[in-house]
Amino acid sequence: MAEKVAKVGICKEDGYLYYIDKNGDVSRVEMSRGGRKKGKKKKEKVQKVGVKKQSGYLYFIDKRGDVSRAKMARGGKKRKKKAKKKKAVKKKAVKKKAKKKPVKKRRR
Repeated sequence: MAEKVAKVGICKEDGYLYYIDKNGDVSRVEMSRGGRKKGKKKKEKVQKVGVKKQSGYLYFIDKRGDVSRAKMARGGKKRKKKAKKKKAVKKKAVKKKAKKKPVKKRRR
């Protein structure tokens, strides 16, 4: 679920990638396409916003041109399944306590 951080109202142009830079401002850079020569891309500051970023959130420009954020997904479905399996195995191990048999000494 995304939440709005700042209302900016940027009109996006085709062929540009819009992002939130280190300073929390909206910037853009020309998208790379096949067949173009490699070189330094010009970064442009579109608007000063000054958003203070928190760790664990993904900041982006939404459809309306405003700055929004969403909580980052950590782990995913596979990690959750593994965690459930490990918990189930640990519970079984705790319930079943094996009785130790006395060790018999060998005669020589």
